[in-house]
Amino acid sequence: MNLLLIGVLLAIMAIAYQIGLSKSRNLAGKGSNSANLHSRPGYYGALVALWCGIPAFLILIVWNMVEPSFLEQVVLKHLPENVSASLDSASLSVVIDRVQALASGFGVSDTPAAYEVAAAEQLAKFSTIGTFAKLAVVISAALAGLVWAKKHISQEFRARNQVEKMINIGLALCSGVAILTTLGIVMSMFGEAMRFFSFVSPLDFFFGTEWNPGFSTSGSAEGSYGLLPLLWGTLMVSGIALLVAVPVGLMIAIYLAEYASPRFRSWAKPTIEVLAGIPTIVYGVFALMIIGPFLKSMGALVGLEINATSALTAGLVMGIMIIPFVSSLSDDIITQVPRALRDGSLGLGATKSETIRQVVLPAALPGIIGAFLLAASRAIGETMIVVLAAGNSPQLHANPLEAVSTVTITIVNQLTGDTDFASPQALVAFALGLTLFVITLGLNIVALIIVRKYREQYD
Repeated sequence: MNLLLIGVLLAIMAIAYQIGLSKSRNLAGKGSNSANLHSRPGYYGALVALWCGIPAFLILIVWNMVEPSFLEQVVLKHLPENVSASLDSASLSVVIDRVQALASGFGVSDTPAAYEVAAAEQLAKFSTIGTFAKLAVVISAALAGLVWAKKHISQEFRARNQVEKMINIGLALCSGVAILTTLGIVMSMFGEAMRFFSFVSPLDFFFGTEWNPGFSTSGSAEGSYGLLPLLWGTLMVSGIALLVAVPVGLMIAIYLAEYASPRFRSWAKPTIEVLAGIPTIVYGVFALMIIGPFLKSMGALVGLEINATSALTAGLVMGIMIIPFVSSLSDDIITQVPRALRDGSLGLGATKSETIRQVVLPAALPGIIGAFLLAASRAIGETMIVVLAAGNSPQLHANPLEAVSTVTITIVNQLTGDTDFASPQALVAFALGLTLFVITLGLNIVALIIVRKYREQYD
C-alpha cells in the first residue's frame, strides 16, 4: 500500500509541476518568455511540486512510524485482562505477533485461541480503516500544498530562492544523515565496549600479550583478553600487503601517467581498477586454494616451512587487492602536476627519468603519501581474506611464514554462533571494533592533514 501511495504522490507532483509551469508562463504574457517574472518558469513548477510533495511525504513517514505502536495498543486493548495480566513481556510479544499474523492472513502454525481470533478481527478492521485514513490524509495534504503554492505564484514571487533554499536544506539533511549514522555506530560500539571493560580491565586488554578467552555460562570474564597478539597480526599482514601494493601500484601509476600511450592507458587503467571490484571473499578463496599451497610448495623446494595459511599468504593477496587503490589515486595525483614543470626540467637538460624522480614525484609526494595511508586503512580493516588465509592463530611472534590472527578475524569469531550479547566473550568484539575504528580513523586523519598541508595549488 505504501508503494502505491508513493506512486500516487509522485504522479500528483508531476501534475503540480505542469500546473505551476503553465501558470507562470501565462503570467509572463508571451508564452515561454519569462522576462516579466522574477524566476524562470521551471522554478515555479518545481516550487509547486515541492510544496505538494514534501508535506505529504512527511505525513506519510510520521504515520508509518506511529502506526505499529497504535496497532499494538489495539491488540492489547482487545486481549482479555486475565490473559494480558498472566503473561510476561516476552510471552505478550509472542501473542501480539500471532494476532498480527492472523490479521494479515498468513495464519499461525497451530490452532489459535478464541481471544486471538477475536483480537485479529479487530486488528484487521482497524488496519483497514487506518489504510484508508492514511490514503485520504496524505492525498489531501498533497492537494492542499498544490493549491497553496499555486495561489502564491506571482510575477514578484522569488521562486528560485525558495527552490534553492529547499534544495540546500535537503542536501544538509543528507549530510546530517551520514554524520549521524557514523555517530550512531561509534556510540553503539562505545557503549558496548564500556560494558566489556566492566568485566576486563582496560590495561589487561590493551597491554595483554595472551589471547585466550574462556567461554562460561556465568557471565564472568574467564581466560585472557590481551589485544597485542591480534594487533601485531593485523599490522604484520597489513605491512606485507603494503610492501606488495605500494611499489607495484606506484610503478603502475608512473608508467600510465608518464610513459604509456593514450590508447594503452585508456584500457589498461580500467582493467587494473577491475581488481577493486572483485568481492573480497573471492580473494580469500584464491588465497586459500591457490596462493597458500603454492607458497608451501615453493618453501619446500628451498627448505623453508611455510604454512598454507599464514601472514605471508594473506598479505600477498591483500596487497594484490589494494594495488588499484594505490595506482589509481597516485596516477590521478601525478597527472595533475602541471606540464610546465616537466617542460622546464626537460628544457634544462634533464632526462625523462630524472624529471620524474626530481620534479614530478616531489611535487606529487603529499598526495601519494595520502594514497598510501588510505590503502593502509583499507588493509587494516580487511576481513574475508584474513579469515580464510591468515590461519587464526593468536600468537605473538614475528615469523610471517606462520599463521596469525587479526582483529577482524577475532571479531568474526566472537560474534559467530549462538552468542549471549551480555557476556564478555561477545562484548569484546565491540571493544575490538572500536579499537580498529580509532586506528583507521587516525590513519585517514593523518592522510588528510598531509595532503592539505603540503599540497601545491597549481594554476
